[in-house]
Amino acid sequence: MISKFLSKLKSILFKSEVFPETPLKKEQKTTKSAKTSKTKTVNSKKNIETLTTLPGVGAKSAKALYEAGFKTTKAVIAADEKDLLAVSGVGIILVKKLKKLK
Repeated sequence: MISKFLSKLKSILFKSEVFPETPLKKEQKTTKSAKTSKTKTVNSKKNIETLTTLPGVGAKSAKALYEAGFKTTKAVIAADEKDLLAVSGVGIILVKKLKKLK
């Protein structure tokens, strides 16, 4: 562990390339992370589309809500008014519409 840290530190300081111990492990990690990021992208798009089903929520405000941590419609409905107003693109009119859903 310390040797990995020192080799990374050396590579940063001297701007040399660090070679993995086994190229096969590096390749598997890349493949796994590529699948994970693709899945996350698909899930986030679905969640954003779901948020647009709320009254008054369009694509831009749905994306802003999602990025602010409101991943589901239940989370948006249950959220405090102050927390919703802190999201850029969300105004008082939208918050009033959402609070009627409770």
